[in-house]
Amino acid sequence: MKTVRGYHGEWNMGSPGGWDYQRIAQALGKRAWELVLENVKVDVDIDFDHPQINAVPGFARMILRAHKNRHGRNPAHFVLLAESETLDVVLENKNFVEYLNSMDGVRASLAGPEHLSLKGGRVCCRGEAATCIFMDFNLNVLIKIGEGEDISPIKEAIRQGILVNPKGMEPLGAKSVFETLTSGKRTDLSEETMGHTPWTRQFYPRTTTDPLGEPIEDLVKWTEQSWDNVVLKPAHGYSGHGIFTPQSPGSPGEHIQTALDAGDYIVQQFVPLGVWTEQSTWSSDEEEKLFLKPWQTDFRCFITDEGLQGFLARFGGVPTNVGSGGGIQPIAILRNNVPVRDAVERINEGLLNLGYAGFSQIQGEVNQKAVDMGFTYLLGPIMITLRPRLLTENHLQELERYAKHLWQDALKLEELWRAGELDQMVQIGEEERELAMVQPWRGSPALMVSDGLFSFGADIPDKG
Repeated sequence: MKTVRGYHGEWNMGSPGGWDYQRIAQALGKRAWELVLENVKVDVDIDFDHPQINAVPGFARMILRAHKNRHGRNPAHFVLLAESETLDVVLENKNFVEYLNSMDGVRASLAGPEHLSLKGGRVCCRGEAATCIFMDFNLNVLIKIGEGEDISPIKEAIRQGILVNPKGMEPLGAKSVFETLTSGKRTDLSEETMGHTPWTRQFYPRTTTDPLGEPIEDLVKWTEQSWDNVVLKPAHGYSGHGIFTPQSPGSPGEHIQTALDAGDYIVQQFVPLGVWTEQSTWSSDEEEKLFLKPWQTDFRCFITDEGLQGFLARFGGVPTNVGSGGGIQPIAILRNNVPVRDAVERINEGLLNLGYAGFSQIQGEVNQKAVDMGFTYLLGPIMITLRPRLLTENHLQELERYAKHLWQDALKLEELWRAGELDQMVQIGEEERELAMVQPWRGSPALMVSDGLFSFGADIPDKG
């Protein structure tokens, strides 16, 4: 029986991020739990240190495999390439370079495009040859940077195949690809992946079929009539920008016109809020009291050629993206033989029993520790809950199967794209397409992420 309900809302195959933030959240969550147990009794046994949670070691192994496949036992010089203005502010990039530099035989550098050059046909970073490069931005950003800077070293790295992720993966991250999985025309993709894919259609005046397979004569008109059950998203958007949901202020007609004017939008089945809503104990500083606050949750899976590597649990509004003001929630594996919902209720009850003063003292200590660890994003300090998100070993096993099938299905989708069968779905510039075509993926070491709106058993049922 399936224990993970819900859908993935998007994939990132180009430059996945967020891999280090869960590691930090785990340290903060574990410390918070220790402080809680010093003050109240909570009859729940949970594990913050399960190796499946932290994606950083698996990401590092993937980079080293990519190096070994191309360079054998020669010394490794890994470059994490980021936009110049982010070099001093994106914590996870700095932390990952530090992590790699702690490994025997590995040298790692954090650099911007201006730090790369070509010498004797080799791509160098500050004068030293790079053996592998992870580019922390997508091809459209690269092309834009190229309008004012020399990006020929990066293009050469793509042609030489030393960029990880291979750029041939990136087109598969277009949200419009989901139409291929929900059109009913593919029989070679796994039921696992298709079963977690929400109904999706490219958004423009057209005929198509609805989530039940019934004909739609005018998709634009149907979208306005079905506004409570759909969401509009940019096919290549990120950080929640440009998304219109049933909760967005303004009229559906205004949002629909904005999407039509912008172009390259999708309309997608809106996952019911109850499926991805959980309650956590929260404090009201104005009233100096505690209460149970419903939060929307989000669950990111990190996947490599080795399989599932780790997670990122986010919470917030709609959307939950940290770039839109959301937070990151610690994850814990439930060891008790009790339903997840019961365990969550026990933890919330224990947190409520702390009282406002006790809860606030622990939250304050955790917040200060977060600041000390640099747990911030572009908007400033990242929110964190004292109540962890709970999973079981059964959830982990099911997520491992999900990750395995998603990797295999993405390979099939890459073949379709390279054969031109997804050209209508994936709208990218000619220069981006050329760079993606020159560096095929074909299952080589890489990191992909899938953002899911999942229930692990503690969701709040919809009230109708």
